[in-house]
Amino acid sequence: MTDARKARLGLPQPNMADVARHAGVAIGTVSNTLNNPEKVREPTRRRVLASIDALGFVRNDAARSLAAGSSDTVGIVLVDMGNSFFVDIARGAEATLREHGMNLLIANSDIEIEKQLSYLEVFEQARVAGILLAPLDPHITKSLVSKAVSRPLVLVNYAPEDAQYAGVVADEHHGGYIAARHLIELGRRNLVFAGGPFQLQAVAERLAGVRRAVGETAGTVLSLVETTGMNISHGRTAGERIIAQEEHVDGVVAASDLVAIGIIQVLEQQPDLRIPEDIAVVGYDNNHFASESTTPVTTISQPGEEMGRAAAELLIAEIRGDGGAEKRTVVLRPHLIPRRSTIGTASPADLQNHTA
Repeated sequence: MTDARKARLGLPQPNMADVARHAGVAIGTVSNTLNNPEKVREPTRRRVLASIDALGFVRNDAARSLAAGSSDTVGIVLVDMGNSFFVDIARGAEATLREHGMNLLIANSDIEIEKQLSYLEVFEQARVAGILLAPLDPHITKSLVSKAVSRPLVLVNYAPEDAQYAGVVADEHHGGYIAARHLIELGRRNLVFAGGPFQLQAVAERLAGVRRAVGETAGTVLSLVETTGMNISHGRTAGERIIAQEEHVDGVVAASDLVAIGIIQVLEQQPDLRIPEDIAVVGYDNNHFASESTTPVTTISQPGEEMGRAAAELLIAEIRGDGGAEKRTVVLRPHLIPRRSTIGTASPADLQNHTA
């Protein structure tokens, strides 16, 4: 089947990661086979070419057309375009780049580390002016990005652990703190933090902020429900576990809006529980689904567009060589958007002190 035929049928196109997996080699070996064959041993080169032929891999012509170098194009690799937060980041970055006469190429890693690295390789081959990266797994990315990318690069939604890259992040600790403070100021004293995995940097920082707020308020207790992911199905699982707890829970901070929606779906099925009278729920991210849920979800709104703009400004400075030697991280603060899942039919204007 031809590549064009696959496209018409909506079938996925093989990429460099697919070829590497099929041939049992690294993505860099596939790249060298295509671009620097003299660097690849003959048996390996033949195996890669056989995999290319077997899979029907076609090199990205758009990237190849940029091979002479592009001073006005930036690539951005995002974790999940299904999450409106990352769409907002891309929107902010694109707006700023266009103000400077530059274009943005958007790639979605779709929560797959191999796709993330493959797109970084594509942008590197295309010799874009610079790259914005919202990393899927920072711990893996840290050890691989420096080997794969020679372009100027700025990280978004992840604080670099050293001075190798500049970055833009939201203050996740503050977000967790104001989420819990909101519930506490509404009189809730038996709280749950739900989401995960807890080792994810953003989740861990949100939990730390919740713990700080709970620790400041006598008589308030906190229990934890860890999930294996941050989607609605994980929220439903968390909701079942919350209902099963012996102690009555009257407030929930969910690590994402999708987790919050899943929890609410389970709570709404309980005839003896009312939201928010019996249990109030706060989400996180201001995902577009949060306001459209059957019970609109109070959320912590991350400044996605502002983060994208700030990241683009940092990258432009690096591309133009006026960013100086110091790599800095810009930290932006999220804010609370109260909705029915915590305040019922009360007016959000009455709760302005909670949004600070």
